[in-house]
Amino acid sequence: MIHEIAEIDVTPGSEEAFEAAVAAAAPHFRAAKGCRSLKLHRSIEMPSRYRLVVEWDSVDDHIVSFRESDGFQQWRALASPHFAAAPRVEHVSKVLDAF
Repeated sequence: MIHEIAEIDVTPGSEEAFEAAVAAAAPHFRAAKGCRSLKLHRSIEMPSRYRLVVEWDSVDDHIVSFRESDGFQQWRALASPHFAAAPRVEHVSKVLDAF
């Protein structure tokens, strides 16, 4: 399992609409091959900044299967009008689960 972490800055004032767009896009993620979970976190200090955290079986499930799918196109159509800048995306794997 890996996690995709996308840091997304949205246009100030569009936070509520962006959150609704992510909720509307959730079924596209749920249907994607290898997608296990989707969570959206909002920064306290910078309320126009979000972190989208998606659990995938593999990087390929995200980069190849999902990004080449209609579901990805739907996600981008819903969310991208609210982006203030291109999302910054990285993939991480757990190295410690202390408690």
